[in-house]
Amino acid sequence: MKIKNLKNTVYSSTKSIHSNCGVFGVFNSIDASFLTYYGLHALQHRGQEAAGIVSCEQGHNGSKSKFNIHKDLGLVLSVFSDDKILTQELKGTSAIGHTRYSTTGSGDNRNNIQPFKVNYKDGNLALSHNGNLTNTRYLRNKLQNEGTIFQTTTDSELILHLIAKSKEEDIVNKLLDAFSLVEGAYSICILTDDKLFAVRDPYGVRPFCFGKVDDSFIFSSETCALDIINAEYIREVNPGEIIMIDREVTETGFEKSFQTRSAGKYKHCIFEYIYFSRPDSTVFGEKVDKVRRKIGKNLAIESPAPERETDDEKKIGIINVPDSSNTATLGYFNEMIKHNKEVKHEIGLIRSHYVGRTFIQPGKDKRKMKVKTKFNTVKGVINNRKLVVVDDSIVRGTTSKLLVDLIKKANPKEIHLKITSPPIISPCYYGMDFPSSEELIANQHDSNVESIRKELGVTSLSYLSTEKLLESVPYTNEKTDYCTACFTRDYPIQIEGLEKMKKEQFDD
Repeated sequence: MKIKNLKNTVYSSTKSIHSNCGVFGVFNSIDASFLTYYGLHALQHRGQEAAGIVSCEQGHNGSKSKFNIHKDLGLVLSVFSDDKILTQELKGTSAIGHTRYSTTGSGDNRNNIQPFKVNYKDGNLALSHNGNLTNTRYLRNKLQNEGTIFQTTTDSELILHLIAKSKEEDIVNKLLDAFSLVEGAYSICILTDDKLFAVRDPYGVRPFCFGKVDDSFIFSSETCALDIINAEYIREVNPGEIIMIDREVTETGFEKSFQTRSAGKYKHCIFEYIYFSRPDSTVFGEKVDKVRRKIGKNLAIESPAPERETDDEKKIGIINVPDSSNTATLGYFNEMIKHNKEVKHEIGLIRSHYVGRTFIQPGKDKRKMKVKTKFNTVKGVINNRKLVVVDDSIVRGTTSKLLVDLIKKANPKEIHLKITSPPIISPCYYGMDFPSSEELIANQHDSNVESIRKELGVTSLSYLSTEKLLESVPYTNEKTDYCTACFTRDYPIQIEGLEKMKKEQFDD
């Protein structure tokens, strides 16, 4: 059976669906743009295509507020390399920022770089969005029929138009009106002339937190961005919640909260724990490091390391593929030493942190060169040794195969590849960088692990089961649940064309 490309079935108007973004917002700080810059720097792992900041400069003596903006393609450090951008261009006491992987729309189109800002009849409006809308086609057709002219090809712009076109008078009611029409995954910062809003979808798919530093209020995709500016973590933005910060809130210290819609169960993205979020962050109510260690522990229970054959043989080396599997590997190792003391945690792969997405890749085999410039082996650790290699996932399998080939050149006895997630069998429509179904290695081999093992060229291959993965994550209240669609094809949020997708999923 050949699996069809499902991506265009659902999003015929988009080029592709990529990965996560990072959002950050500050209200009531003379250093708003600086705080946002450092927040985006801490969130750089969530997106490296582009970055931007919008600041609000309050008017004086009756003059109107002014929105300042700076954004460009590239990393945060390069986009804001001139300190005059922060000191002279981005003046103001409130700001929102964004660091981007493209979710919908072209990644190299400068018009698609966030934050977006508009000026409408009620003043200025700016927005930063992490996630992906699932009724984009419906909303775009609706707005086009009403005469809307679009400046970008992203789904995020739709939200701005819905707010601006709402017939409600009050800004809060405009937001409630707009988000009653929106489906999908979204953690959003919205800046107006005198207010800052945080909006999260009813399922809480993407992480979103609320903090405070001195008299300033902060919103961020992850808590690691609060830490870098010494902000206090207050709580998560609740699923389906709109939090409003204005001058009155800064005086009383109590945020204003409004509810959009509620869901029977939350559907947090489980891949945030596996890969996306930084291990020093707290997301969905739990420390990522703690969850990853438990994931590694459960992988060791399901798939222990091999035994030594003789007393003279070196201890089994347990190594991680840096950096996302670092703490899961510690969990795996700690569980193994409880049952088999003949293992040793080793640093067998060294990662270069200076290889960016735009690194020049010479030669014919660009993908191979990229792996070689990103990783190098510690040959003395690997030579003539049985290895357990822990990694977080296998998507297309191309990079995994090249990495295995690189390790083999260091002459290991055996390579036992352990994956801290189940096989990925389905694309994500909620804002993650998974390719079409036909490109996924698990589907190319009909989920036959032995067949995948042979293609990768390893001694053994083991995935963590979905059951053990779900045992590893926290359940903070009765509504907590997780989206596992990439492993199960069970999509919890309505998607345009999903039924058609299911019917056409396989070709005989």
